[in-house]
Amino acid sequence: MAPVPVKPGIYKIHAHIIGPTSLVTATEYATKHGAPVITDRLNPLPIEQEWVIRPLENVPGAPYVIHLAHQEGAGIVVHEDKLYVNTVQSSEWAKFTFEKVLGGLKILSEKGLAWRSGHRGAQIVLSAPTPDFQETWTLEFVRPIGE
Repeated sequence: MAPVPVKPGIYKIHAHIIGPTSLVTATEYATKHGAPVITDRLNPLPIEQEWVIRPLENVPGAPYVIHLAHQEGAGIVVHEDKLYVNTVQSSEWAKFTFEKVLGGLKILSEKGLAWRSGHRGAQIVLSAPTPDFQETWTLEFVRPIGE
């Protein structure tokens, strides 16, 4: 499938298999590679669950980077096909594209691997794309960047 454009902005990213109240969340603890990115229940404070999604470049078809809205220097990185948030240089952040699938979007890495979450609390991993709902996500637009 062809990548679909996503309006730059601040989003909540919902995991489908787990339900609309399960959101992509940066954990509060760090490991060697950063804070694991998991799916979790809606938190009362959006600090770990609001994400800026923006194209790497202002050109059609450019890949996107994703970072925490409330900590601009903390972007999603990939290590051993697992997602983390880390405050490394933005040039080291992972790049993603989006594809429309039944019920939502598939988020794909530069290697063509899909985000996958098996259950609430699981760290999001990258895997070969399949037509499973564990790889289907919904983007909830919260507000424009900078507001």
